[in-house]
Amino acid sequence: MGGSSKMSFTSGRRCESATVSMAFLRHRMGLIKRHARLGLLIVFMAALFLFWWFCLPSPLFSDPTSTVIESRNGELLGAHIATDGQWRFPKVEAVPAKYETCVLTFEDRHYYYHPGFNPISLVRAVIQNIRNGRVVSGGSTITMQLIRLSRKGKDRTVWQKFIELSMAVRAELSYSKEELLQMYVSHAPFGGNVVGLDAAAWRYFGRHASDLSWAESATLAVLPNAPSLIYPGKRNRLLLQKRNRLLDLLYQRGQLDQTSLTLAKLEPLPQQVYAIPQTAPHLLNRVLAEHRGERVQTTIDLPLQRNVNGAVRQHLDRLRANEIHNAAVLVMNVEKGEVLSYVGNSPDRGDGRHGEQVDVIVSPRSSGSILKPFLYAAMQDDGLILPQTLIPDIPTQIGGFSPQNFNLQFEGAVPASMALSKSLNIPAVRMLRDFGVDRFYELLKKLRFSTIRQSANHYGLSLILGGAEVSLWDLAGAYSSLARILVHYEQNDGVILKDDFRGPDYLFKVYSSEEIVEKPISEGAAWLAFEALLKVNRPDEESGWESFASSRKVAWKTGTSFGFRDGWAVGVDRNYLVAVWCGNADGEGRPGLTGTSAAAPLMFDVFNLLPGGHWFTQPVDEMVQIPVCRESGCRMGAYCEQADTIWVMPKGLNTAACPYHHLVHLDSTGRWQVTSNCLSVGEMTHLSRFVLPPVMAWYYKRRNPFYKLLPPFMPSCSPDTQGVMEMIYPRENNQVLVPVQLDGTFGNVILEVAHSSADAIVYWHLGDTYLGPTIGKHQMPVNPEPGDYIVSLVDDRGNTLDKKITVVEKKINTQ
Repeated sequence: MGGSSKMSFTSGRRCESATVSMAFLRHRMGLIKRHARLGLLIVFMAALFLFWWFCLPSPLFSDPTSTVIESRNGELLGAHIATDGQWRFPKVEAVPAKYETCVLTFEDRHYYYHPGFNPISLVRAVIQNIRNGRVVSGGSTITMQLIRLSRKGKDRTVWQKFIELSMAVRAELSYSKEELLQMYVSHAPFGGNVVGLDAAAWRYFGRHASDLSWAESATLAVLPNAPSLIYPGKRNRLLLQKRNRLLDLLYQRGQLDQTSLTLAKLEPLPQQVYAIPQTAPHLLNRVLAEHRGERVQTTIDLPLQRNVNGAVRQHLDRLRANEIHNAAVLVMNVEKGEVLSYVGNSPDRGDGRHGEQVDVIVSPRSSGSILKPFLYAAMQDDGLILPQTLIPDIPTQIGGFSPQNFNLQFEGAVPASMALSKSLNIPAVRMLRDFGVDRFYELLKKLRFSTIRQSANHYGLSLILGGAEVSLWDLAGAYSSLARILVHYEQNDGVILKDDFRGPDYLFKVYSSEEIVEKPISEGAAWLAFEALLKVNRPDEESGWESFASSRKVAWKTGTSFGFRDGWAVGVDRNYLVAVWCGNADGEGRPGLTGTSAAAPLMFDVFNLLPGGHWFTQPVDEMVQIPVCRESGCRMGAYCEQADTIWVMPKGLNTAACPYHHLVHLDSTGRWQVTSNCLSVGEMTHLSRFVLPPVMAWYYKRRNPFYKLLPPFMPSCSPDTQGVMEMIYPRENNQVLVPVQLDGTFGNVILEVAHSSADAIVYWHLGDTYLGPTIGKHQMPVNPEPGDYIVSLVDDRGNTLDKKITVVEKKINTQ
């Protein structure tokens, strides 16, 4: 029995222990389950939080925006509709105060105090909707409306409202209140295809949003709530009531006084849809290609742009009488290189029949003679010429290329600066030959002429006469660069900056303040070029310059392309550059379409719109002052008698001395030249005379009646015949081109010679055939067949000249 009790006690203890173990296990399992549920809940909440945290897209809106250009002061110049057909300007940088007051009063007066939703507004909306049995109020804040706009087309249900609320709270954590309001104002619908306040202000009221009145601001404040209410030009009773209720509310809250309220209510609703201003349409198209969908603040001066547009319209009205339909103008600030006015073509686009949509400012066109100043300046830098060095202006043929002056005449010899100011073609071609086409080509590349894409050999000597195409943009950049280095030389104590040689800019930029290492053209050479371009003595191409007389100093150059297709004019002073092109966009030439008759009047009219200023300061530290021969413009030679003191570039000291002054030996009467063969030295009179080579002298005498030809040699003397006669044609080579007529016969060719004596008689022979004599003007028509010949000339004093020529057939294209 005792054993039995002991066994029962032991069994009871075991059962009790097992019960406790089971209870403990059940407790542990319960804890584990509760912890698991808590863990799952935490994970779920964390996932939900992460989903909420990252639920906001960035950026909030990805809609395409209109391309907008503004002036240097922020005024609208033009805009291009967005790619989705909406007038949606890029996000506003600031919300106008009047509009902000109106929209917050109407939509969300507690906007700056709630976290993205307003519980009071939500409860009030629920009560109102229940009482009315329909949705009459959403209770949405501006932040919630912004989220709804970004989500596009979602149903307006309770669930969607909850999503908007949660996303609005999230948005408040990522953006400031100001940023959220700016986004709302920029993307709110205003009826039709108008989105955003900026576009609405221009479309409905024709002005910037910051210039809207209280009534206009109130009208646009109520529109996003019901954008379909807008019907410009029609009676909009409901819209008017909503606007006036808002105005009353503004009055009640002290934003308006009684007078302002009364006047505001008298203002009409929008009466029409205004066109977006297009003050610089061609610049807008350029910005559209380079900065699509952006709001771009340009360097354009709006009042000047409008005035230049008016000037272009006025001149095109005159030019259209000659069937000239297109013109372009670029105005720049010289020092900063900023474009102040950009008129790429006719401001009135019309129907586009005459290419008014073409932006001529960036279009390559034949340069005419507009590049000559750069060659002149480069040759001054190299010491190849001095400002007054005489350049031959005589019939010239170089490798089959026969340049002609615009007036088809010759001056014999002309100072280099006058050749530039008169825009003479033959001296320019001869100067380019001496300078080198390859070198000039590389210089133009350094001056940023981007449209000269062929090799130097492709252009040859025609490069200086319009053989290459340039754009008005590059041309303005090159001319303004020469002016800029002079301005900076004065401002920076002789220091020229690294980026001074550059193209124009229509955007604000900051450039390097480092000193330039290599200058394509020096300050001194630029000054000499501009001084030459101040001269107003123009050739026939540029007749009528007197009508452009101005009190201000303007260095200006014109150009006319072959076939009268392009008329150029570029003018520059210390402050401004004006570049003008006139012509037809399709390349049609017109009689009288020259740089002076078409482009220069417009250029000077534009200059008259600009403030005046002083002229460039001469960079004397970069130049040297030397005496030069008054008649030849060269350094003083041994026999030069009259001198002028001029400023030249340092390398000009290395130029040759005057080659045209010689010691001439005359008899005692001065009527005859003599030599030691017929007169003793003691019987001679020795004089210094200015003597040009025969061809130069022949043409020079016609333009300069005071030029004295040398007297003939005394009959009993035996002169040195060299230099008495000189061939005019053929000159540079021995090849003569004889045209073949339509009937197959050979036409005439005119041979020409110059004689140092005005009254000499020259007897002509072609091979063994005597052709006859000439007096005064020594021209002889011949009609030879192709082949080699000897032209023999003998004058009445026994001087001879033989010239071997090769006659080549020149076929005429009859098609």
